[in-house]
Amino acid sequence: MPSDSTSRAIGPMGHMRAAVVLGLLAALSVPTMAQAAPRLRCQLEQGGTTQVHEFAPVADPYGVAAIDINGRFRFKAVMIGDERQIQYIKLYTHYQTARRLIILHEVSYLRPRIPAGTATVELTGRNFLYSPGREREFQFSCVLFEATP
Repeated sequence: MPSDSTSRAIGPMGHMRAAVVLGLLAALSVPTMAQAAPRLRCQLEQGGTTQVHEFAPVADPYGVAAIDINGRFRFKAVMIGDERQIQYIKLYTHYQTARRLIILHEVSYLRPRIPAGTATVELTGRNFLYSPGREREFQFSCVLFEATP
């Protein structure tokens, strides 16, 4: 029987190589779904300046640093959880004097709902806080959303 190069038999090692190559090609051609992660975006306003900060979930609340707001206020957002679920969010605002920090506001949100897709959830509404004595105003608002990497 004449030999035909297109109908050549593949030995056991050839089948294994072909399976590995096909598996690799299939893995490369399948788009990977990026894991979405919850984020908290807060807009902080004081003395005519605006700052926008985003916060990701953390496991340790004590490792989160407070943000200095014009040397007058300090804002700290702690979001405990992971990419699947937020256990709680705590927001702290302090007034900064020459000698110490004075707590003005603390709020907790237990197990907030993480919106799907591009939707956002207004978590806080607009907050207005005033420093003791000088009555300087600090405003903030935060939204919760799902970010894709």
